[in-house]
Amino acid sequence: MPPKAKNCLVILFLLAAATTAPGADATDKIFRARAETELARAQKLFQAETNAATAAPLARASFDCADLATNGTQRAAFAQAGIAACHQWLTREPKSAPAHYYLAMNLGKLAEAEAPSLAAYRLVHEVEREFKTAAELDVRYDFAGPARTLGELYFQAPGWPLSVGSRHKAREWFERAAALAPDYPENQLNLAEAHLKWRNRDEAEKTLQKIEAVWPAARTNFTGAARERDWLDWNARRAAARGEFQKLFKAAP
Repeated sequence: MPPKAKNCLVILFLLAAATTAPGADATDKIFRARAETELARAQKLFQAETNAATAAPLARASFDCADLATNGTQRAAFAQAGIAACHQWLTREPKSAPAHYYLAMNLGKLAEAEAPSLAAYRLVHEVEREFKTAAELDVRYDFAGPARTLGELYFQAPGWPLSVGSRHKAREWFERAAALAPDYPENQLNLAEAHLKWRNRDEAEKTLQKIEAVWPAARTNFTGAARERDWLDWNARRAAARGEFQKLFKAAP
């Protein structure tokens, strides 16, 4: 890989909680503390009895901590803990969609920590492979999580020959996620943001209207402390998408 390609490599990898929630440092510290507490709890359970039931919380908590890490060293350490848990999980359940899903998520955070580098470039292909496997096994898992995150990967990654980015694939997987779990805000937001970036006026307007339609029920259905960070992100992105539509097309969506 030539130096220019290395310098151009950008890995912006997002998940139903993968986008860094906007807000003050104090708020981030609260979320970080919660995540680290959950990780410590999950590690104890996993050490006491290693099985799928204990591996899943550890893999998820490792990803959350990696996502909230303040530097690459921390992010890599948390991600590697999640990767190790998923590998043990897959030894017992090789066809577990959640195991492949969380493996991909933690690999994505490790790639983010190591970018830009040849190692990060290679990891992106592992991320793609694991998400595809998860999609084949259970595409509906985590509100169509495998489809959603594949769309995010293809949308954010640089295109060929630098990486796996693809507008066609991004749209395909975003639309699939939105069709499979239309009431999950992340799926509609991803699709709306993609259409805005691609200047697809009619599709963007339709998706933004869908967001408005699902929002009231989503506020009721997706609640609790675990969703607080999601809602900070979703509310900000919803407002930004509406503002971007007005800016681009000089009209309200």
